[in-house]
Amino acid sequence: MAGVRIRDVAQHAGVSVGTVSNVLNRPGDVSPDSVERVNRAIEQLGYVRNDAARKLRAGVSTTVGFVVLDGQNPFFTDVVRGAEDEASSHNLAILYGNTDEDVARERMYLDLFEEQQVRGVLISPYGDIHSRLERLRARGIPAVLVDRFSGDGRFSSVSVDSVAGGRMAVEHLIGTGRRRIAFVGGPFDMQQVRDRLAGARVAAENAATPVEIEVLATEAPTVEAGVVAGARILARPRGDRPDALFAANDLVALGLLQALVVDGRMLVPDEIAIIGFDDIPFAGAAAVPLSSMRQPSRMIGRTALRILLEETADPDLIRRQTVFLPELVVRRSTASTAAGASASATPGAIRGR
Repeated sequence: MAGVRIRDVAQHAGVSVGTVSNVLNRPGDVSPDSVERVNRAIEQLGYVRNDAARKLRAGVSTTVGFVVLDGQNPFFTDVVRGAEDEASSHNLAILYGNTDEDVARERMYLDLFEEQQVRGVLISPYGDIHSRLERLRARGIPAVLVDRFSGDGRFSSVSVDSVAGGRMAVEHLIGTGRRRIAFVGGPFDMQQVRDRLAGARVAAENAATPVEIEVLATEAPTVEAGVVAGARILARPRGDRPDALFAANDLVALGLLQALVVDGRMLVPDEIAIIGFDDIPFAGAAAVPLSSMRQPSRMIGRTALRILLEETADPDLIRRQTVFLPELVVRRSTASTAAGASASATPGAIRGR
């Protein structure tokens, strides 16, 4: 509701304006019943406290909000660094929030940035938040999607073609003689995961010889989830195991690699190849250097910030969808070998113990 004031909240909650003020500033001085009534009224009316009003009366905000999907993933760290590099050249600061793929945390950070009246918001969204971003735009706060293509074009976006990346990764595996390929990743409510699997299936369908794509779902895109998936693969009979793994991101790939190398029963890459996605700094330093699909992470952040500032200067600009192509980086984890070869290790293959 536009133009909601403290007195509106007070009237809706059946309390005084002073009580509402105390709930906002000193909730410990107010009874739990009054706090609950006021907070319920705030939620129902859509009231947003404007702590930044005094600052904004003196000029335009000098902060930009950035909400990322997974702060533990070095890919997003580099994306934020790129945005920070661009922001510093405009004398702006980045306020950063990590959602950990949690819708409630995502909503909390957007509420905070709206309250602080940031100049604009960059966001790598977890769920469908278009209506929430429309509300920000109505209050003069534009938003740009990061690492997510805006299919309906309502918002500008900067992303990487994950379908193409998935296709390129599996084409590479097929080119090294792999035919039983497992896609390892999740959760599947993440668009990037679904797109990379879709690309993998396109490569398999276009292959000259039959290629199997198996899906091994993980609960999270983390190293720990990769280790668990690796243990599941090792628990299967040798003849039932895939000969290649395409991980939805490098963290999962590193977990898979850790599980296989520590166990020591399968040679990487002779018996099983592994490729990831992102090409984070740790990929090349793994026990078996990891092949990966490189994303231009810092350029993504820089580009998103530039587009955001253009839209703050001219809100009527046509929304843009900027899509980068990933780059295949080949390392030892997918070294070419004849299908099924296992008698001797190729250079760099590791058996573990």
